[in-house]
Amino acid sequence: MKLTWMTTMIITMMMRMSCSGVGGASELSFLKEPSDVIAVKDRPLMLDCLVEGEGPISITWRKDGVAVETGVLANGTLLISSFSKKRRGNATDAGEYDCAARNRYGMLISRKARVQLASLPKFVSHPQSVAVDEGGVARLTCQVNGIPEANISWHKDRRPLSTNEPRYTLLPNGVLHINAVRQSDSGLFRCVASNVAKTRYSHEAQLSVTRAGSRTYKEPVILSGPQNLTINVHQTAILECIATGNPRPIVSWSRLDGRSIGVEGVQVLGSGNLMISDATLQHSGVYVCSANRPGSRSRRTALGRLVVQAPPEFVHWPQSVSRPAGGSAVFSCSATGVPEPHIIWLKNGKLLGPGANVKLANGNTTLAITRIAPNDEAIYQCIAENSAGANQASARLAISHGPDLPEAPSGLLVTPLSSSSLQLTWDEPPEDVTQHIIGYVLHIRRLGGKSETQWFKTQKVQPVPFDLSSESDSAELQEAVSKTTFRHEFSNLEAATTYSIYLKAYSALGGSRQSSVVISTTLGGVPSPPSFFTKVLNQTAMQVYWDLPSKPGKVEGFKLEYNRVSNPHLKGQETFPGHMNTHTLSNLEPRSLYEIQLVAFNGNGESPITRHLVSLEEDKNTAAGPSCKCDWSESSRWTVLLGIHGGVACVLCLLLFILLGYRRRKPPPGVSGVSAPAEDAETRQVSIEL
Repeated sequence: MKLTWMTTMIITMMMRMSCSGVGGASELSFLKEPSDVIAVKDRPLMLDCLVEGEGPISITWRKDGVAVETGVLANGTLLISSFSKKRRGNATDAGEYDCAARNRYGMLISRKARVQLASLPKFVSHPQSVAVDEGGVARLTCQVNGIPEANISWHKDRRPLSTNEPRYTLLPNGVLHINAVRQSDSGLFRCVASNVAKTRYSHEAQLSVTRAGSRTYKEPVILSGPQNLTINVHQTAILECIATGNPRPIVSWSRLDGRSIGVEGVQVLGSGNLMISDATLQHSGVYVCSANRPGSRSRRTALGRLVVQAPPEFVHWPQSVSRPAGGSAVFSCSATGVPEPHIIWLKNGKLLGPGANVKLANGNTTLAITRIAPNDEAIYQCIAENSAGANQASARLAISHGPDLPEAPSGLLVTPLSSSSLQLTWDEPPEDVTQHIIGYVLHIRRLGGKSETQWFKTQKVQPVPFDLSSESDSAELQEAVSKTTFRHEFSNLEAATTYSIYLKAYSALGGSRQSSVVISTTLGGVPSPPSFFTKVLNQTAMQVYWDLPSKPGKVEGFKLEYNRVSNPHLKGQETFPGHMNTHTLSNLEPRSLYEIQLVAFNGNGESPITRHLVSLEEDKNTAAGPSCKCDWSESSRWTVLLGIHGGVACVLCLLLFILLGYRRRKPPPGVSGVSAPAEDAETRQVSIEL
């Protein structure tokens, strides 16, 4: 049984109707959200917030969760005329800003934009003086933390260092490499950092070049290896590796996992620094820098880990829906990213958590709203966040009013036709209702799915919660039928299997509530006798366990009966759904012998009875022996009791005979004329007579 073409057509039509009836022009959505920005002190700053949707639309702004009262222009843009580092009360204009758009359907919140003040504090570290052998490698470095990141350049003897010299390699992080050092490279070097805030000069450092005489052999040494680095996709990663030795070592790169580094977007800077442009997730890994002495296997290695993160991207996003009051709605939202995104939900811009009619499941990827009331009509946002960024999607829940949605179908009946088919019939609705219906969808699953719970409620039996994820064989299937059809036959079903079925009618605006659930079993026989065992908990309680069939639907339920053997007419009975396999009997008569009976049933009848006798005097597990399928009468039970007591009496007499009986002993070998004392023999004879 498969999802038919008509079912697909109805679902597709419903989605389109949902998008046009609930969504469309009435949907609020952002055309442009505020983005992260770096502001300059005393200069103006503008943050954009462009929205589309059914008007009138009002736009408000918040900074760090507090409403911004001034500066909102007619088009929704926020204007800060003169960005300030400090205002009254030691406040600052820097912080996290978001805009909120509202119309009559609800509220939508934008992403948070981080606004920072441009700055360039003092150097964290200054270049250090260094002495290098002629022909060797010099490394000079400085560090400064600027907002935005500062551009680093170098001066030699107070003059800009020429970048045309191929022996000079300047890395973006402020490291300067000088290969094949010459005497002319001696001098005073300083670091120059600049951004939109200001320019700073580091302290000067002396580079001294030592004249090389007869250069001696030196093993390869890595002066500076790659550092652990975390970047976002599409950014550039630079892994440093500078090595020295005599002869000059050859620097090469590899991955620790053995995978190829690749060539696209990868290049070597200077004598061995690795640069990866437009990084992707596949570039994540541990990179190995190797310094090899030419003509030998002598080498040194250094490792650094590169982590490439990806902001969240939606795989599934919520769809706007229209539901009747009292109905249910489910929104799904899932996203991928590195690291794995965390999902939260907002309702009209406010954080939404589980409530009386609100359920969050599957790591917050599923939002279910039941018993829909007017205050549930709102805009719901799914926010996916990780350390690389955030993303948001939204959908609206509308309450449909009036006779727009059809009534739930009535009169659903089911009749088993064979071991593989069931026939369904239902009432034809009035003509004024039929003209709005575009079709019906029948939902069927093996008993053991969620419909089972509804059925057992109608039977006034409390089911035990179970995990639907473990019921892969009871997945719901759907069959669509024409609006002029009020009879349908399910075929290709399994024999002797119980199914739960319900029906929904669809109009152009959505589906009706489901009909009542019907339960039926295909022909093919009754279930096999269930095997069970018991565990005595105390003198008045025991627990009963039984085996479940390997597939759902093979059993509709179980009936458990119990009674004292001494009073067989006073019985207790319990009925359980087909997914339940244990029950505790309590408040029993202390130290009594009970008969336990268990049967499995389906629509074709009941299985043979499985019986066990359990004594509450025992304080141990009573394992189930071979199933007894006989039909005991009252006289049979008394016969069993007399047999048990008679057997116990025989055992006791045998023990007494062994302990007190007269038995002569043979004399040990080599000993003669020795016998037991007369009084002992006499005493034993008297004991036996007694």
